[in-house]
Amino acid sequence: MKRLLPILNAITPVDRSLESEIRAHLDNLTKPPGSLGFLEDLATSYCLMTGTTAPRLAKKRIVTFAGDHGVAAEGVSAFPSEVTPQMVYNMLGGGAAINVLTRHVGADLQVVDIGVADPLEGASGLVRKKVRGGTDNISAGPAMSEEEAIQAIQVGVDLANGAADDGVTLLGTGEMGIANTTPSSALYAALIPCPVIEVTGRGTGIDDTRLKNKIEVIERSLTVNGHMLQNPLTTLAAVGGLEIAGICGLILAAAGRKLPVVVDGFISSAAALVAMRLSRSVADYLFFSHCSAEAGHRTFFDRMAIRPILDLDLRLGEGTGGALAMQVIEAAVKIYNEMATFDSAGVSSKADS
Repeated sequence: MKRLLPILNAITPVDRSLESEIRAHLDNLTKPPGSLGFLEDLATSYCLMTGTTAPRLAKKRIVTFAGDHGVAAEGVSAFPSEVTPQMVYNMLGGGAAINVLTRHVGADLQVVDIGVADPLEGASGLVRKKVRGGTDNISAGPAMSEEEAIQAIQVGVDLANGAADDGVTLLGTGEMGIANTTPSSALYAALIPCPVIEVTGRGTGIDDTRLKNKIEVIERSLTVNGHMLQNPLTTLAAVGGLEIAGICGLILAAAGRKLPVVVDGFISSAAALVAMRLSRSVADYLFFSHCSAEAGHRTFFDRMAIRPILDLDLRLGEGTGGALAMQVIEAAVKIYNEMATFDSAGVSSKADS
């Protein structure tokens, strides 16, 4: 934990003293006060995250981390591990859903190999940050060492700092890794905490038999690694994933740079949970893009009292929900910046009538 202190110490709560001025501006726009509902909350949050009453939204970027999982050997996924590198190549070729949606919303996409078992030879455009070639089987022991977890977190930290230095003003998370709903559910169960069955779903579409096995695998993982579930970092090392650790680091460093982060779905939210357990103030800098169709995501939102932006029954990952939510956030900021006030438009306010 001491290795993370410089990263954690850089994170401070947002300046709530700005909120009255932000809300006053929103109320002075040519509309009944509060009539744009959650959009007004999103605009307020973006202003607070960036520490200004004159927000600017420029470059958007999604960072999609890829990693493999030893627990896939336990039959917890409907797809084999070979799909992880195949989908990485697909993303690099521009053919995945995340490519379509980042193009649609005008966001950059970085695809990061943080832990794919395959060497990914000839993968043009790949950000190569491999910590190791996949995690170990969490049902038999820890996914990785604490040192490896810190290395993976640092990858995310470096990418967040790079994004901030590049002028990115809205950063999104994404992931690709067959079987990664299993370590995510284990993290939820350990860190919320709650029963495994409340946060475990069908992932890529497993049947009832495999779902029962998946729950048992996660419960066994928590038992086998019980001695490591001491704090958020050791818990991440014990039952997490390399891409989850990378997302955690991305979130932590972005919060330290006051760079708003749009958290994608079920797996990204597990990484966000680790980050929030490491630093309470991290939540001030997060937008949660959508409520996944994956069972357990709503449990997380209910337990943490968080409202996601969208609810579209998505369960793909990759950063797809994050990309879609970016458009909603951008719309909220544009409303704040571009809509006329009562005075500027010569429109009578309710108080004037």
